[in-house]
Formats: sequence, structure tokens, C-alpha cells
Amino acid sequence: MFARRIAVVGTGYVGLTTGACLASLGHRVVCADSDAAKVARLQAGRVTIPEPGLPELVTAGLAAGRLEFVLGATQAVGNAEVVFLCVPTPMGEGGAADLRAVESVIAEVGARLPRGCILVNKSTVPVGTAAKIAELLDRDDVAVVSNPEFLREGSAVEDFLDPDRIVVGSDAEDAAERVVALYTRLGAPSVLTDAASSELVKYAANCFLAMKLSYVNAMAELCERLGADIADVTEGMGYDRRIGQSFLRPGPGWGGSCLPKDTYALAQVARVAGVEFPLLEATIDTNTRQRQLVLGKIRAAAGGSLRGKRIGMLGLAFKAGTDDLRDSPALAVAELLAAEGAELSAYDPAISGEVPGILTTDDPYQAVKGAAVIVLLTEWPEFRGLDWGRIGEMAQAPVVDTRNHLDPDVVRLAGLAWIGIGR
Repeated sequence: MFARRIAVVGTGYVGLTTGACLASLGHRVVCADSDAAKVARLQAGRVTIPEPGLPELVTAGLAAGRLEFVLGATQAVGNAEVVFLCVPTPMGEGGAADLRAVESVIAEVGARLPRGCILVNKSTVPVGTAAKIAELLDRDDVAVVSNPEFLREGSAVEDFLDPDRIVVGSDAEDAAERVVALYTRLGAPSVLTDAASSELVKYAANCFLAMKLSYVNAMAELCERLGADIADVTEGMGYDRRIGQSFLRPGPGWGGSCLPKDTYALAQVARVAGVEFPLLEATIDTNTRQRQLVLGKIRAAAGGSLRGKRIGMLGLAFKAGTDDLRDSPALAVAELLAAEGAELSAYDPAISGEVPGILTTDDPYQAVKGAAVIVLLTEWPEFRGLDWGRIGEMAQAPVVDTRNHLDPDVVRLAGLAWIGIGR
């Protein structure tokens, strides 16, 4: 494999993981960011993103001289053979992806890209963005390639270095092949296609996973009505190789930095294209409804009214293994609880500092002390190991386990009622 000179613009969890992992594969990588404080931290080898293995890769890359951090994209692209765009594309007006960060980088570095350079978009963007970038660049000597990321927060390094597939799309086949070659050492299957198909793959995959989660949440409600157990139902489903075990656990709804914005973005793309997509619309609606169903369980556990009741929340992040609060279902449920007059206290091992409307603490026992209802909202492993006997002495409160994460027998032995989802 030939080592390449690579620039990565953006050092969020996608950009930093991409840069550190490419450096570990032997490439020479310069990562750029517009945040001077963040760049200074990374230059010193300090990684604040809670990604297992990432601090070690950054330290190793810096020590080997294969990884560098600079302030400003123009400082990174001067002699790059490949430039990766890893900038945010949040949900914009009407659900469409907001591409202003992408467009800003193009305006900043477009004229500075070396002749023959390949510009790779790793950010999640709507179909047609590669063509739009090429138009904005207005340079025949720079190829534009789509290379979507499939990184899960909390396991991003593992996902990068042991991927299910590498997807690369471009109307310039030679450029796409050169990008695929960057990943040769990983030995993963590669999908070479056109730019539009590559851009759509990420949305298609994430929206399918969202559908799967909404489906299992609806199935959990049906289990409750019929006296069935969702754990047994999903186990029976999961052994079917056509379905698989993943994304079959019910919960308080899906959230995070990807699924909400990607489902809304694909729905918007479909509407603009004149394609009816009721299955996707129902997926989004079911997710919104799931939070209302969780609210109803908590209200019932509190005796029918939440006004003036203290609710002890275990977990705030959208999933375990991350400190990400973006579109967290825990916060969505908290907002509904507050609207009905509940007083909220919470503990999350990855969240420090203030969270609007919630009294946060660094002690899980303090979070649930005196609570009328205890609600588990994020599946942190440490919650299973809590002293539930001690909790039972501090709060004679029912436990609403929205992740079916706790051992019901342990909770009941502590003298507390256990209320799950679909069980």
C-alpha cells in the first residue's frame, strides 16, 4: 500500500477518528479545525471525546510523526493528495441537511487545493451534494468523491478499523479507486459506485435501522397488550439470519446525532423528488409516540399525576458509551415530564455540568433519593451494579426501566416495583 498525504477538515468524532485511524494505517495525516483551543489540546495529545482506543491512536500518530493538528483548513491542504471533509451537517429548515459548513470549507480551500488532489466528502449529505461541490469548486483538475462514514459513537475506532464495508462513489472511477486503496490494509469489502448512490447508502442504512427500532418498540406495546414478552419475541426473531440480533431492543425511542437528522433528511429528499414514503414517515411518528408511551408509564407509576413529584433519572446521554446529548430520548422524555410539573434529578456517568431543567449530580444514589419514580433511560452497565437494596431504603419508588436493562428480580428483592417495556 502506498502511503498518502492526507488532510482531514474537522476534528469531531468522525474527523478525529478518520485522521487517527488513517495515520495508524501508515498515511501522513494533517487534521484541521477552526477551534484554536481544541487544536491546542490535540497537539498536546489530549482527547476529550470518549472513544475507546482513540487517545492511544492520537498519541501514537503524534509520536510517529504521521499525525499533525493545525488551525484552519488552509494550513492542512497545501500539499495533500486527498482531502477529507468531516464537518457537521445538522438538520436544517424543513428537515433538510444544513450544508453551510461544507460550503464554507469549499469557499475557503477551493483555490488552494493542489492540482490532481481528490476531495472526499465523509459528512452525511443529501444526494447530489458531490455534484454541487464540484460545481462550487469549478476545477476540472480536482475530483470529488463520496465516502460515507458508518461510525457508531462509543465504538468508532473499532468500526473504522474493522468495517462491514467501504463505500466509495464518484463519477471519476480512477479517483474512487484511489480512495478505496487508502483502506487496503483493512481487507474489507468495497462498494464502488457513482456519487449519488454512495450518498444515498448512508441515509438508506440509517433509516432502515430507525425503522427496525420503531418496529420493535411498536411490537413491545403489542406484547404488553397481549401478555407476551418482547425479550422472548425478539430472541426468536433474531436467530433468523435474514433479520439478525441487532437493533431489536425496545427503548424510550431512538436519538443521537445521526438517526433523527438522517430520517428527516431522507423524508425531505423523498418529498422533493415527488416520492411517497409512508413507511419512513411512520417510523418517525412511531418514535415520537414512543416517548409519549414512556411518559404514560411514568405518570401511572407516580399515581396518575406528575405535578410536584420528584423523578430520579438514571442516564441522560442518547446511549451508553458516549457523552452525546444531541436528540437524546432521555432529554425528550425529561421535557415531557417537566411540562407536567415533575421535578427532575439525574445522574449520568459521562455528563457533568448543568443540563437545563434538570438537577444533575455526580452520585447516582443522590439522584434517586426521595424520588417518587426512578426512571432508567440510558443503558450504562454500571446501573446494573448499583446497590439496589440501598436505593430501596432511600426511595420506596417504582422503577421504570425503559431499556429493559436491569435484572427485575434484583430490583424486586430491594422492595421496589420493576416496570419494563413490552414485558
